[in-house]
Amino acid sequence: MHVTDEGVEVAVLAPHAEAVELCLLDDDSERRVLLEGPRLGAFWARVPGVRPGQRYGFRAHGPWEPAYGLRYNPAKLLVDPYARGLAGTVGYGPATYGHVVDDELRGDPFGAPDPRDSARQVPHGVVVDTRHLPGPDPASNRPWTPWRDTVVYEAHVKGLTREHPAVPPELRGTYLGLAHPAVVGHLQRLGVTAVELLPVHACATEPHLVAKGLANYWGYSTLGFFAPHAGYATAAARQAGPAAVLDELRAAVHQLHAAGLEVLLDVVYNHTCEGGLTGQHLSWRGLDNAMYYLHDGNIPASLVDVTGTGAALDFRRPEVVRLALDSLRYWAQTVGVDGFRFDLAVTLGRGQQGFSSDHPLLVAAGQDPELHGLKLVAEPWDIGPGGWRTGQFPPPFAEWNDRFRNAVRSFWLADPGRAAHGLPGHRLRDLATRLSGSVDLFGHGTPPLMRSPTASVNFVTAHDGFTMADLVAYDHKHNLANGEQNRDGSDDNRSWNHGVEGPVLADSPAADLLPLRRRSIRNLFATLVLAAGTPMITAGDELGRTQSGNNNAYCQDGEVSWVHWDLTGWRHDLLATARFLVGLRQAHPALRATSFYTGRPAVDGAPPDLAWYTPEGTEFDHGRWHDASLRTFQMARTTKDGDSVLLVVNGALNPVDVRLTAAGQPWELVWDSMWDHPDDARDSAIHGGLHPTPDEVVTLEPLSLRVYVPRG
Repeated sequence: MHVTDEGVEVAVLAPHAEAVELCLLDDDSERRVLLEGPRLGAFWARVPGVRPGQRYGFRAHGPWEPAYGLRYNPAKLLVDPYARGLAGTVGYGPATYGHVVDDELRGDPFGAPDPRDSARQVPHGVVVDTRHLPGPDPASNRPWTPWRDTVVYEAHVKGLTREHPAVPPELRGTYLGLAHPAVVGHLQRLGVTAVELLPVHACATEPHLVAKGLANYWGYSTLGFFAPHAGYATAAARQAGPAAVLDELRAAVHQLHAAGLEVLLDVVYNHTCEGGLTGQHLSWRGLDNAMYYLHDGNIPASLVDVTGTGAALDFRRPEVVRLALDSLRYWAQTVGVDGFRFDLAVTLGRGQQGFSSDHPLLVAAGQDPELHGLKLVAEPWDIGPGGWRTGQFPPPFAEWNDRFRNAVRSFWLADPGRAAHGLPGHRLRDLATRLSGSVDLFGHGTPPLMRSPTASVNFVTAHDGFTMADLVAYDHKHNLANGEQNRDGSDDNRSWNHGVEGPVLADSPAADLLPLRRRSIRNLFATLVLAAGTPMITAGDELGRTQSGNNNAYCQDGEVSWVHWDLTGWRHDLLATARFLVGLRQAHPALRATSFYTGRPAVDGAPPDLAWYTPEGTEFDHGRWHDASLRTFQMARTTKDGDSVLLVVNGALNPVDVRLTAAGQPWELVWDSMWDHPDDARDSAIHGGLHPTPDEVVTLEPLSLRVYVPRG
């Protein structure tokens, strides 16, 4: 729907339809305009007199033959897949289904069409004039932060600011709240460079959650690929309409850019909110169910579920590829965002023979001039056949690295937990590979090593799973509040409660566990930030945020999920530690590798760009890498400009003496995970130990990590 000086031009794709009507809606009336067509599967018209703010939808006429995938039902008002704004919310009565269902929403999806009109129970598209938008252009002041300097901060628009005491009440939980000086200041002081927002596309809650009185808080249930979610706008903007909602989002992006912060969007193109075969009839299903959704090719026609939602889009279809690309261009150019994280991106790369890194969508996104230079990040898996594809996306895509997450959790949490019971753990080889940029995953290609460690988006936590504080406090998920008898959420958490499940009070007999738990958080955070690759911090981890053991809080729009800004006691110390570690990363090029290591000197006479040393100070040989009992190592990294950093890691349950490698220079200790606060270095200075001599033996406490830099 495009606005012209005379009215609007409208087009909609519905290849199997016999006719499509544009429905212009007012409070008490509906004017229908029969569109011309079809031509190449599209219906279109020029409609004079239609102005911005007009509500509208479509009605599609055609065969009702669900056994063949055709589900045309003109009684159902359909949302325009290209609508720039939406008004109203999804209803959950029987009228929102294309087939007949009872009051419990049960029915035969291959049965008769439902004759009830749905116009009052579905959102309406709203005409938005995007030709001359008010305010500054958010695409004009992008920070263009290089990948080597990027630190990502994954956050939920509402959850980040809903409880922030310095944000005015009317802005809490909104787009403008993100750009409030108190929030921007926190992000700047933390040192992150990009805010990755959970979905902001218009979304709807699944009927099964509505029946339980819950909502899809995360928003991975898309209703509109072009319309911003109105629930994140201020009350004033919602009252003013979709154009005002868009204005607020654009203003927030521009203000974040002005503060040097990029904005990445988590986008969900792999499925829609319509659900599986028995789901609602809201948009794509009514326009062309056979084209938009991934079917199995059988009769009766069934959907192929590779996403776990039942409504996977079919990216074998050029029309579906075009829809996703048009959406990406719109958000990049009109809203001015700086990149995208693609949810379940393997679905987007599925062709006739399964996943292909040369899929047209992946190639087009990487080559599109309107997306050039933006950050593209794949979640490199789905639940379909051959769905795990980490490291197999083409440049310029970066990828979430689940192997990094698993290795770090195993080394610092799961393995010590097992060792405490006399059980074996993992060897340290996997952790070493992840610390050095995961060349095994991202180093292949043509030519080899063309990608760099920055292609690995390293994370220990994300929106999905335990928070960092919960990783050290719970052995098991506690998801009863989700209403699924604790069956939902992953069972592979690789967490460790350190001996007691759940919270421990400071005056309880188990209070001795608290310092170790907090040290474990510092170990996790330091490993994340100091590893080669692109670190992603989950909002609130720097503040010790807890979800009370819920590792699948997708339906918890409340205290469980919102970030709390309590900075008393140990949380204040943790935030100071997080800021220090991110600052250390930014200060040392040796911690921001732009190419894979070779193990050789970058320049003649210099130390190797990467070297590994045993606790005895000798270089690792093949046998030591396979020594399952070895849990202590040194990692030295050196750039061609001479910057060096030494990480010394002790993952054992006992203190270990380490002879520091000389590596051509004396070292200065700048951080120890034993320190509750970075200022604890002053106490260490009083007692000595900050400036060890070359080849000096130092003692690392159990489960601790130290960072040394060349002595100045």
